[in-house]
Amino acid sequence: MVLCEMMSNAPESFLMVWATISFLALLSVMFFSGSVFWVYYVKPTYERWRYKINPKFPSPQDVRLEIRQTLKGIVAAAFAPSLSLYFSQRGLSQAYCGVGEMGWGYLIASFFVTWIVADFFEFFYHYLGHSIPSMWQVHKHHHRFYNPSPFSVIADEPLDQFVRALPMAVFPMIAPVNMDMLFLQFGVFFYAYGVYLHWGYELERLDAHHPWINTSYQHYAHHAMSIMNRPYHTGFYIKLWDDIAGSNLEKCTCSKCAREKGERSLEAWEKLAKPDYSPLLSSSFWWTGEFAKIDETLSPDPCMAARSFFRAPRVPRSRVVAQGIASLPRGLPTCPHFPGALVVARDCGCMACALQTASGDAEGAG
Repeated sequence: MVLCEMMSNAPESFLMVWATISFLALLSVMFFSGSVFWVYYVKPTYERWRYKINPKFPSPQDVRLEIRQTLKGIVAAAFAPSLSLYFSQRGLSQAYCGVGEMGWGYLIASFFVTWIVADFFEFFYHYLGHSIPSMWQVHKHHHRFYNPSPFSVIADEPLDQFVRALPMAVFPMIAPVNMDMLFLQFGVFFYAYGVYLHWGYELERLDAHHPWINTSYQHYAHHAMSIMNRPYHTGFYIKLWDDIAGSNLEKCTCSKCAREKGERSLEAWEKLAKPDYSPLLSSSFWWTGEFAKIDETLSPDPCMAARSFFRAPRVPRSRVVAQGIASLPRGLPTCPHFPGALVVARDCGCMACALQTASGDAEGAG
């Protein structure tokens, strides 16, 4: 009944509703993403690291960019639910409160229907984002985070997040929907699963080989390998959509397989560089994106994913010509599949180019 109380006491101004929803979304991000990041990235242990998909950790610069992008995503994602509340206040939708005349059966059924429809919508929109050039130009900003952290769940361009959240405004216009159920579904059920997908670690019992659920491994592989015209693992919850579209990767580099190969040894853990994320608490770092003294071993490495998957060597930056770099945030790796960069040679060493070289397809990533 929380949202129903908000609807009856909400300010008349749409901007005030939007600001309130944005603030609540920020609290949700801080709680879900922040707590997971603290335990698994700031305070990692060997036992936890054994289940990390990519053995390396993202740099503080990359996490800073994720959070900055997320702040934009929050404001955009809050627009649709704010519009939904605004319409509900004025009787312009079929939203309702409590169990009411619809009954528990309808409430439970509507939860599963909206879940499945929203999941397919997310898959289809995401798939198109890797298939249509104009949509890739918007979505590719999310793929600068090739080794994502829990802060990258909604680290999208505003347009991407606006469209992804639209079902929250559309569903109550089409059929009776309980507002508390709808907001809890998107704000907690969906976002919490998004944190899991961007967690960077795997669960023991829900591993990459599950037959019908997309796990954190599938989404990591999506970030590391999916580019324009290569929409790998674009689903959210249900793997069926990717099965039908033929967009699943066959080769597996999950942590379970890595452990079986002996690649998560204590010796490897002790040699691994652990980033110091304390600069994220510094206001000057947020302003400049630079440390007082930068450890070169922790600098952003756009070709790390390629080396871990194809064992490809890192290619000197002299082979890459940056275009429009001055307009991009500092610390952004110069890779052709990140916004603003264009490769001169065919293979720059990143995962996307490695896939193109392997397939003999020289088509660019947008």
